[in-house]
Amino acid sequence: MSDHAEPPTPRAAGAPDVHRRPVAAVLFDFHGTLAQVEEPREWVLAAARACGVTLDPIRATALADRLVMAGRAGGPLPARVPPRLAEHWADRDLYEHAHRAAYTGLAETVDTGIDGLADALYERVLVADGWVPYPDTAPTLAALRAAGVKIAVVSNIGFDLRPFFAAWGLADLVDAYVLSYEVGRCKPDPGIFLRACGMLGVDPEEALMVGDTPADAGAVGAGCAVLVLPSTGPGRATGLGAVLDLALPAAAQPGG
Repeated sequence: MSDHAEPPTPRAAGAPDVHRRPVAAVLFDFHGTLAQVEEPREWVLAAARACGVTLDPIRATALADRLVMAGRAGGPLPARVPPRLAEHWADRDLYEHAHRAAYTGLAETVDTGIDGLADALYERVLVADGWVPYPDTAPTLAALRAAGVKIAVVSNIGFDLRPFFAAWGLADLVDAYVLSYEVGRCKPDPGIFLRACGMLGVDPEEALMVGDTPADAGAVGAGCAVLVLPSTGPGRATGLGAVLDLALPAAAQPGG
């Protein structure tokens, strides 16, 4: 959900080298890798409806632009964090209350004219309907599971992701969730990746971390291979098929 200090440079763009052991587990980042937040205008329209307000599309678009710039959970980092929110912002991925306080506080810096909108906007982030899994997420997870590869979701985040995967019918495809606010470590700290490997029962040299930011590449420091893919908008394929090229022998790939 958010990224912290710069990690080491990933090895060979993250591709496993020929001397590594076969991939036994894949660690996936969540936001920007497996799913994306809903389009900003839809986010604002839905939150306004929860407050009993129907916005016209033009006003919703204008508000969405301002709210995203102020700082949206799942969106780009804000250009400025007010001093009163600095402590919450620093701790947002370690404590649920700090995550909520940081992002509702940022939304409150925008005069929307709608009572309760900041809280309603945050509530959209906490439900599966506020997110869109990428179209290649389910096929990729299913192919890995069919090949016996273990899967973990490793995320810097301040709330539980398990209900999302259950709502999307993907819960049976994930073996472990390693969430920063639960384990007390944030990417790129190697400790969070080591925790994931421990939960899956694999050595780091057998794991491939897949993400979309430099923080995800911090897995190199834990001994994992890394694949960094570009993030895309909701509903667009992200190129997760590359994971199968790296993790599975050709015979185990779909259609192989």
